[in-house]
Amino acid sequence: MKFALFCKDKSGALPIRKANRDAHLSYIDDSGVVDQAGPFLDEAGEMCGSLVILNVDTMDAAQAWASNDPYAKAGLFESVSIQAWKKVIGA
Repeated sequence: MKFALFCKDKSGALPIRKANRDAHLSYIDDSGVVDQAGPFLDEAGEMCGSLVILNVDTMDAAQAWASNDPYAKAGLFESVSIQAWKKVIGA
C-alpha cells in the first residue's frame, strides 16, 4: 500500500535541512520503501518541505518510517501529514 507524507519545514530551518540531508538520503536508500521523494520549494527556490511516497503495509509502518527519518529527529518539520494514496497515472 502506498502512503504520501506531506512535510512542512519550520520557518528558518533550512540550515537544519542542509545539515541532515546526507543522513536523510541514506535513510531513504537504506529503508528500501520509498517510491518517490523530493523537496517542496518556496518562491525563492529554496527547500521548504518534503513529499515522500512510501510503499509499506500499514499506516503504523508509515508513521514509524516518518518518526525515524533523520529530518524528523533533527526537529526540521513544523508538521507532517500522512495519507493513504492510490497511484493511478505514471510509471
